[in-house]
Amino acid sequence: MLYLHAIFLLVFRMNQEENLLFKISTPEDLRKLNPTDLVRVCSELRQFIIEMVSRNPGHLGASLGVVELTVALHYVFNTPYDKIIWDVGHQAYGHKIITGRRDRFSTNRMYKGISGFPKMSESEYDAFGTGHSSTSISAALGMAVAAKRKGEKRQVVAVIGDGAMTAGEAFEGLNNAGIAKSDLLVILNDNNIAIDPNVGALKEYLIDITTSGTYNRFRNKIWNLLGRFNRLGPNARTLASQLEAGFKSTILDKSNLFEGLNFRYFGPIDGHDILHLTSVLQDLKRIQGPKLLHCLTVKGKGLKPAEENQTAYHAPGKFDSRTGVIIKTSNSGTPPTYQEVFGKSLLELARENEKIVGITPAMTTGCSMCIVNEELPDRIFDVGIAEQHAVTFSAGLATQGTIPYCNIYSSFIQRAYDQVIHDVALQNLHVVFCIDRGGLVGTDGATHHGFFDLAFMRSIPNMIVSAPMNSLELRNMLYTAQLEKNARPFSIRYPKGNGMVTDWHRPFEETEIGKARLISEGKDIAVLSIGHPGNFVIEAASKVASEGIAVTHWDMRFLSPLDAEALHSVFKRFRNIITVEDGVLKGGLGSAVIEFMCDNGYNARIRRLGIPDYFVEHGTQEELIRECGFDADSIAAVIREMVDGR
Repeated sequence: MLYLHAIFLLVFRMNQEENLLFKISTPEDLRKLNPTDLVRVCSELRQFIIEMVSRNPGHLGASLGVVELTVALHYVFNTPYDKIIWDVGHQAYGHKIITGRRDRFSTNRMYKGISGFPKMSESEYDAFGTGHSSTSISAALGMAVAAKRKGEKRQVVAVIGDGAMTAGEAFEGLNNAGIAKSDLLVILNDNNIAIDPNVGALKEYLIDITTSGTYNRFRNKIWNLLGRFNRLGPNARTLASQLEAGFKSTILDKSNLFEGLNFRYFGPIDGHDILHLTSVLQDLKRIQGPKLLHCLTVKGKGLKPAEENQTAYHAPGKFDSRTGVIIKTSNSGTPPTYQEVFGKSLLELARENEKIVGITPAMTTGCSMCIVNEELPDRIFDVGIAEQHAVTFSAGLATQGTIPYCNIYSSFIQRAYDQVIHDVALQNLHVVFCIDRGGLVGTDGATHHGFFDLAFMRSIPNMIVSAPMNSLELRNMLYTAQLEKNARPFSIRYPKGNGMVTDWHRPFEETEIGKARLISEGKDIAVLSIGHPGNFVIEAASKVASEGIAVTHWDMRFLSPLDAEALHSVFKRFRNIITVEDGVLKGGLGSAVIEFMCDNGYNARIRRLGIPDYFVEHGTQEELIRECGFDADSIAAVIREMVDGR
């Protein structure tokens, strides 16, 4: 695969001999160009991203939307000495391409290739690792304060989208930065969409700013006037600031949101006008203190289908680079994903039980809650990129007899761990946590893998911790979780991808809490699994059966409470035991089984298979599962070793 992409890159280069982009190896090369050349660079960079992502899928729309902003920032600022922090990092492809990784960009998100997100260990131009949203302002403020303490004249820029600005940490950073008085530039990249369309009061506020005819008519006149004042010295600048605040508060009542936090607000400006952008950024370099530039951009800019369907083209998979048409893959005969089964099953449950509502932090489409939203929009609450709020909001609903199904990706629920403990579990509230993307998610890599939740949920009192082995088990757990007798915190985690069962749409059945499921019975060794990896165990058991090795396989289903009866049976019968999980080995199923063994005086040889003690990088799910050693072949190999006594 890497070889084919290298050939493509060579052909692309041969066809673009006069391409300015291929003369830019670093931002220093970019800064040697005339300002008028930047329009051409932006066009070539945008086309390069389209060509590359059409063949090697990744995050498309966000990067297309900030091409001009990316070029302008590296043209104006002295990177890497000056620091640029890209919030979330979905939009950082152009940044990577012009900071020395153009010829490696064909390996983007591939196993052993470059990361799809900014990563400090990958390049000195990646000032901060960003895979989760809303961290940029806090990180940038830390860098700005450090530069001030050391007497450095370093510029620090945080680029944050209007979707990421909805999160609490972004406001915490703004609040602190407003009193720190450090030189910090926050660029608000406003395209009115994150993955799904943005929600909330901030969105409406930004629309008010961008559509205020009065404000926009006066804006340029004010800037021209203030520019003259700024050149006249400190006293004139003070007067200019007072005039600026007065003008803005008179013209637009709501303009004090950012300025009320002691940020000087500039904008909104066209984020696709490269020449104006560079001019404005040059001016802002000379203004001290915290400031915010509001840029209006179009997600997917330059590819018409991506502009028209921004959610689908956030990460569209393979597509035709000329037409933009997404290349459909045939899924006939393939079982539906866990996500699809979740959405359809929740809709059925919501129809039957009016107490059920759905909550998601800006992942309505990703988690398939959009299926419920289409029919029952008043029962689905997208709270924006605000996981902490999502959990406590769910807790508040639960106090009033509502049954909230709070769907949060595994790597994102880490951001709300205190709320899970303090606001839900401590008060024993009936909140159902649907933890999506559990385990190894694949090409999004270390920032998005969901392998900590089993261990950290298991440690919380009152919490039922479950993981279905397939989509039928998921369906029944979703049903079980809303039953009145199970009115307590209940977490159900499942991976991204194929749910393994085609005929999943059966009548709901209750799953007995804390009861494991016997998959196969054999005399030689016991394998205990939880969640989706149980399917790998079935395949491994089939492989070794042909060699005369008989495996007892328990699908534990629940990590808390554990099935003590099943475990007593296993330890009384077997000397050799293997545990398999797609979570961290420290604190997960294997740890729980060893604790049970010690607490009950048993003695056995136990091999734990799961996520090792390091941050796993990016690659396909299959590649990463193999690397971690719990794919079917690896499980079979360990079975043979233990049975043979090696």
